[in-house]
Amino acid sequence: MRKLFGTDGIRGKANIEPMTSELALHLGRAAAYVLHRGKDRPTILIGKDPRISSDMLEAALSSGITSSGADCLKVGMLPTPGIAYLTRVLEADAGIVISASHNPFDDNGIKFFGPDGFKLSDQTEEEIENALQTSAEDIIHPTGIYVGRMIEIADASSRYQKFLQQSVDNMDLSGMSIIVDCAHGATSHIAPGLFSQMGASVIALNNKPDGTNINLNCGSLYPEMIGEAIKGQKGQKGQKIDIGFCFDGDGDRIVIVDENGQIIDGDFIIMACAKHMKETKRLKNNTVVITIMSNIGFHIACKEAGITVRETNVGDRYVSEEMIASGANLGGEQSGHIIFSDHHTSGDGILTALCVLKLLKETKQPASSMRNVMRKFPQVLLNVPVKAKPPLEDLPEIQKAIHDAADILKDSGRVLVRYSGTEMRCRVMIEGEDHKQITELAQKIAQIILAEEEI
Repeated sequence: MRKLFGTDGIRGKANIEPMTSELALHLGRAAAYVLHRGKDRPTILIGKDPRISSDMLEAALSSGITSSGADCLKVGMLPTPGIAYLTRVLEADAGIVISASHNPFDDNGIKFFGPDGFKLSDQTEEEIENALQTSAEDIIHPTGIYVGRMIEIADASSRYQKFLQQSVDNMDLSGMSIIVDCAHGATSHIAPGLFSQMGASVIALNNKPDGTNINLNCGSLYPEMIGEAIKGQKGQKGQKIDIGFCFDGDGDRIVIVDENGQIIDGDFIIMACAKHMKETKRLKNNTVVITIMSNIGFHIACKEAGITVRETNVGDRYVSEEMIASGANLGGEQSGHIIFSDHHTSGDGILTALCVLKLLKETKQPASSMRNVMRKFPQVLLNVPVKAKPPLEDLPEIQKAIHDAADILKDSGRVLVRYSGTEMRCRVMIEGEDHKQITELAQKIAQIILAEEEI
């Protein structure tokens, strides 16, 4: 059973166990050992977000990789989906992303992609964890010409940008006015320039990373910032903003803000794209894949539109796996990880933005039209801090509280309680018709979790 890897790699406070240089060194060696796939000189690609600790972890990982006889392809600061793309097209044996996504700057993380550009399976991650326990004497120590090399990929960003443009047939954005919030993250040196190059008028916010400001009151966790900016611009003569895009620190998720400053989350984006793809006969197997966190309103809208819904556990990796199994070409999460598998293997914030812009151009509709594709039921989400994560089904008081809340809501709502895969938190999510009622039910469950001695 995996102990280090969560739903999105390994994550924690940088330079504190487990996210230390020592772990990164050994992880690089273990990854090279497991992922070499029988090659004499495997290649592993590494990219990172701009947080201050990324350089430290990159150096340690690179040392571990090259000391095991693998070459290390360094692409520098690049969004996570860019690293997934380059891992595949450069035919690397694996790709590594150094990032803690939407977390604060003093956190960091390490996640892997396989040679096909998909995240590693649970089984492969467990093999890497097991290899970490292998004694130093059992790990290959090549010498001479067999020691690995560090190879800089100077055109990594331009390769990724070209891929993005080609994915939407080099669409012309002339006449469009866009605000982008880059969260001082990995999209900062790509998104504003890309949209400008495609013809749009661009206002860039939070695109000056200094290593400590990533996600700081900005980006996909704070879309209200762009909302207020759009509302403010509407009061100025001659100014018109068509749409706003909010990225997270590593660029694999997006939240959209319409021309009125209203927020459009992942459920609305996926639903709008699903309906348009169905109408244009591009929705494969008439199926869309989502997670258990998607709103009830999404399910109702899909039923009315005649679209089949497949549901998975939280994590874009599980969405991707189910998309492959069901033959779907669209899937994602309410948080804004959205996968268009006709184009990419990974959730990609910039690609999603481009696909949405293409949809709006084809339908000749404003961004606000996306808010009409479904009704969003009131939802309350509480993040309860925990010290341990014993199975929730083994905790009778918590189970009783969950069942009691479900009995009260009956068919007009739902209750979901689960541990976070990346943080020491228990997430309590309740949906229903009455916001006051579901808030009280969620708070009651949260109080019982806080009182539980085992967690």
